[in-house]
Amino acid sequence: MKKLFALLMLVSIVSFSSQSVMAQDGTEQATEEMTEATDSTDMAAMEEEPAPEPAETTPVETYEEVADEPEQTFHQAIKEQFIAGGWQFMGIVLLCLILGLAVAIERIITLNLATTNVKKLLAKVEDALSKGGVEAAKEVCKNTKGPVASIFVQGLMRMSEGIEMVEKSIIAYGSVEMGKLERGMVWISLFISLAPMLGFMGTVIGMIGAFDAIAEAGDVSPSLVAGGIKIALLTTVGGLIVAVILQLFYNYLISKIDGLVNSMEDASISLVDILVKHNLSSK
Repeated sequence: MKKLFALLMLVSIVSFSSQSVMAQDGTEQATEEMTEATDSTDMAAMEEEPAPEPAETTPVETYEEVADEPEQTFHQAIKEQFIAGGWQFMGIVLLCLILGLAVAIERIITLNLATTNVKKLLAKVEDALSKGGVEAAKEVCKNTKGPVASIFVQGLMRMSEGIEMVEKSIIAYGSVEMGKLERGMVWISLFISLAPMLGFMGTVIGMIGAFDAIAEAGDVSPSLVAGGIKIALLTTVGGLIVAVILQLFYNYLISKIDGLVNSMEDASISLVDILVKHNLSSK
């Protein structure tokens, strides 16, 4: 029994030691496999990872203080375009504008001074006729400015010749006063027509110069053609601007004259009615 027990102990020790050796060998083999896998992964990562690029050196930007250029004013822009268009035709177009504005301003002042309060004047004339007769009415009209008062004076001066002569005198002198109101309007109309025509003439002459430059160069250069056409068209633009400005003044003056003429006609009819009523009352 002792021999059997000792034999069993010996077999168990041998089997245990062999298992431990096998386990140790398996552990070492697994460790080696893991190490090899790690080394292979590191090598693949090193192969895939690109080499670091050298750091770019950003140049140091130097900022220079630049003085702000003054903005171009409207007056300077107009002056540059005027010079670019050529003083020959642009000067004539500008002269048309100056003369047209001078006539228009003079007409505006004259027509505003010619405006009369017709109702107030008729009331004064009627009151003077009832109190002092025709002579008193003429004095009232002579002391009043405007074409309406002048027409009244001419009508009252023919009072002794009858109502028909008064009407004829009013109609005749009304035409004279209308001509005075329309004085100078023909010049404004002339400048309105003349300014665009001068502009077109400058454009045509500028285009001829541009084509001459192309013929001398022997080649159609876009910059050469564009520059010549721009300079040529500036005169047309200037002429059209002048015509538009003067046309506005012209239309205003025409409307003002029409209003004064209508006022003169209404006042003349009212004066005739007052004179007829005065004659009937005096009789």
